[in-house]
Amino acid sequence: MLSWINFLILILSTALMTFFYIKSVYPATLSQKIGLKAYARCAYYRITASFFELVTILNYLFYFFLPLPLNFPQFFIWDYWISIFIALVILTPSLYIMLKGVKDAGREALFPDKDHTLYSGIYEKIRHPQALGEAFIWWSVALIFNSPFLLLYSIIWIPIFYWFCRSEEEDLIVRYGEPYIEYKKRTGMFFPKRKQNTDIIGQ
Repeated sequence: MLSWINFLILILSTALMTFFYIKSVYPATLSQKIGLKAYARCAYYRITASFFELVTILNYLFYFFLPLPLNFPQFFIWDYWISIFIALVILTPSLYIMLKGVKDAGREALFPDKDHTLYSGIYEKIRHPQALGEAFIWWSVALIFNSPFLLLYSIIWIPIFYWFCRSEEEDLIVRYGEPYIEYKKRTGMFFPKRKQNTDIIGQ
């Protein structure tokens, strides 16, 4: 019974995190309706989304002790150290990219700010380093818990984080206009764009 309760809370917390995060990425659009207080409201949405993300992490932990009574393997067939090794291979670059994105975004990572300028640093190469890193960190967590079920569940974060990014870009175009459209043209969403030959362009 407890395992099913944990699973239902996992689904609910995932859905609520998604709901509030999507609402948090539209401050410029919302400000057209309610003014500058939209940014404070979206910060509240972002914090609420972070709370439900924490609940989801706890659900992953509880699932290790309370797996669903299904005809599904509780652990991977290989030795646990292999799961840890794969988790670290995924986690190391993912955590670096996410934290670099948080650092270069500054306060905007959690609190939308109308006066914030377009990002620099890693954002000169890719537009969504935080989403790219965080989506795969969930896979690492599933592997650390040695759970095939959680790894399968973690696939859901790929479309969810892609949805986050597309929604955020809609609002960034409203906020920054043409400069952001030009920024999109020269940067990749998740991976750097290949540079064109500047010598040929200059000719």
